[in-house]
Amino acid sequence: MKKITIAIDGHSSCGKSTMAKDLAREVGYVYVDTGAMYRSVTLFALRNQLFKEQGAGGKEQGAGGKEQEIDVDGLRRRMPEINISFKFNPETGRPDTYLNGELVEHDIRTMEVSSHVSPIATLPFVREALVAQQQQMGAEGGVVMDGRDIGTVVFPHAELKIFVTASAEVRAQRRFDELKAKGMEADYDEILRNVQERDYIDSHREVSPLRQADDALLLDNSDMTIEGQKQWLLERFNEAVEKAAKKA
Repeated sequence: MKKITIAIDGHSSCGKSTMAKDLAREVGYVYVDTGAMYRSVTLFALRNQLFKEQGAGGKEQGAGGKEQEIDVDGLRRRMPEINISFKFNPETGRPDTYLNGELVEHDIRTMEVSSHVSPIATLPFVREALVAQQQQMGAEGGVVMDGRDIGTVVFPHAELKIFVTASAEVRAQRRFDELKAKGMEADYDEILRNVQERDYIDSHREVSPLRQADDALLLDNSDMTIEGQKQWLLERFNEAVEKAAKKA
């Protein structure tokens, strides 16, 4: 049976990663969390003081209203130092993210990283480096990959493309509940502002802006249950595999 490539794109905090992980496990495919890769670069930049707070006229707006400017030249020089990998966690049944050999799955999910990741993801040299890695990971098919530009840039010829969305308020509440469940501090209003800010930045950036591919199936999961979503995805997967088999 031919293994297909599955591209799942969409807005932040709409559950793309969770559904992609579950689908990959269900069908026996490899899962690649591209968002975790951009978050890992962001974590590296934060840890190495590659963000500088600015007064009026700064480059990027961070959480809490502070202006942020990225040390672009410094990050460009240090990109070769950044190695991102995924290792399967048998306890959770899902892959964990490692930055230069260090487990950072928890660290990259904080609000600090969330409020800085979008401007990092707009940098052409960051996207070029990570897209090349992603294409190599999925070259043979049998992969589920989620992000912002998988169906439009990374795998424009993917056999199955899904574009996921939900209202900003629903996504903010999900993110709030997720952080609280992990015992982390969370403020709903701050999260909602972050969600809306990331939507704007992701959709308006010059390089690989977030958009629904012409041949992508739209999934608005604002009012869907997890089980209903899983069933919908499996049905679309089976249809795509059958269609690919007929073409082979």
